[in-house]
Amino acid sequence: MFDIVRITIKGIFRDRVFHGILMAALLLPLVPSVSQLSMRQVTELSITLSLSLISFILLLLAVFLGGTSLWKDMERRYTFSVLSLPITRSTYLLGRFLGVALFLLITAVVLGGVACVVVLVVSGNYPPDRPVVWDNIYLCVLFDALKYILLLAVAVLFSTVSTSFFLPIFGTISAFLVGSASQQVYDYVHSPAGQLVSPAVRSAATALYYVLPNFSAFDLKVNAIYGVPLTAAGLALTVGYLVIYAAVLLAIASAIFQKREMK
Repeated sequence: MFDIVRITIKGIFRDRVFHGILMAALLLPLVPSVSQLSMRQVTELSITLSLSLISFILLLLAVFLGGTSLWKDMERRYTFSVLSLPITRSTYLLGRFLGVALFLLITAVVLGGVACVVVLVVSGNYPPDRPVVWDNIYLCVLFDALKYILLLAVAVLFSTVSTSFFLPIFGTISAFLVGSASQQVYDYVHSPAGQLVSPAVRSAATALYYVLPNFSAFDLKVNAIYGVPLTAAGLALTVGYLVIYAAVLLAIASAIFQKREMK
């Protein structure tokens, strides 16, 4: 499995999709100049822009690398040669997932380091009204990476049931959009204002809330920008949610991949 993880990471560095997405990271050094457009909250704006750009880059990587890696292997007949070795399909699939997941973590660490330098420069030139809580920024970047690792598991699941890259790409994007808004929809339909909604819509919203991954639970940008305190119990619960949900998705993906015919 470790060889598959290593080969996956090496392949990503050679992938033209990765090279294209990497160009977006070149916008990070421009954040100090753009942040000066805010007359009062320059530091807060720099944190917002930096974290949002990192989140966007990780989203693209999770969707395109997770949604196309398995499809590319099958198109190039690489899967057939690998599966002829004494390894199981589950091992191959898990190795692919872990390789991309590790790459997402490495990318988050590198971009997070650049973002911290950007925020440090901006906060030195434009001291904020409230101190920068660096631990919240570190945790925000880390949990953003964990969020997209969960999205990666969704992409891997779609890849095992599709013979093209359309379903993995667009299915993963759709799952991300719905999963990011499910918490707000759930809160609304169960609020006093949401009682006007029909019971059928309320039941459907509740079902989607429990079935689809809740990506908003990993969003700590407000805590990072305004220094809102975080609780260890809440963070641990979110990590536990990631582990259980990703394990279920990978188990389903592995079961489907075991029965898939290779043509």
